[in-house]
Amino acid sequence: MNLTLRVWRQDNPNDVGRIVTYEVEDVTTDMSFLEVLDILNDKLTLEGEDPIAFDHDCREGICGACSMVINGRPHGPESGTTTCQLHMRRFRDGDTIFVEPYRANAFPILKDLVVDRGAFDRIIQAGGFISVNTGSAPDANSLPLGKEEADQAFASAECIGCAACVAACPNASAMLFVSAKVSHLGRMPQGQPERNSRVLSMVKQMDEEGFGSCSNHFECEAACPKNITVLNIARMNRDYLKASVK
Repeated sequence: MNLTLRVWRQDNPNDVGRIVTYEVEDVTTDMSFLEVLDILNDKLTLEGEDPIAFDHDCREGICGACSMVINGRPHGPESGTTTCQLHMRRFRDGDTIFVEPYRANAFPILKDLVVDRGAFDRIIQAGGFISVNTGSAPDANSLPLGKEEADQAFASAECIGCAACVAACPNASAMLFVSAKVSHLGRMPQGQPERNSRVLSMVKQMDEEGFGSCSNHFECEAACPKNITVLNIARMNRDYLKASVK
């Protein structure tokens, strides 16, 4: 396939930024989207131009680093898929593809497609630690936990912090991310001692970072590559209300 990529280029956080058009030839349907960017960067490097900066790490849909907006959708047109898992068979020969960074006040653009997602790290840090006894690992069955609760905790823990939810939300809200982190510990016995302080601290930090409010558009759930449910937001709101009263 031959494709036209229209990519956001921005030299530094203070640069105005612009869309630059590139032609990429001989793309196969088995390539991932990141491999196409690799090919383009090899071409730019050989031509003496600055390659396109973008985040990536595991390229296995685990780390969430490969975050970018493709044709107006975080991670691209494939549901439940990260950018590194997006294959070019989802596109057609001759397509024009727009590639942009995440747009949110809490995620300033550093260069090209790279944004500073340190706000998520600070929210996690605000959650603190859990109170557990040190020593050898306890027996797997020593802490009673029903299968349904365990499954829901695991489903919430699948969040990889890619921030697709923020990029998709018209308010740039981080409620899905924060609620997933709050819920997966709130459902576990180990997370109960700090349950109230954790939700208060993490929501407070989220607000201080400048994220918007949730207005129930549910775009976050639709864009999430791990299919994290918005039911976590309802659970976090209940926990927050109870903790505020206490």
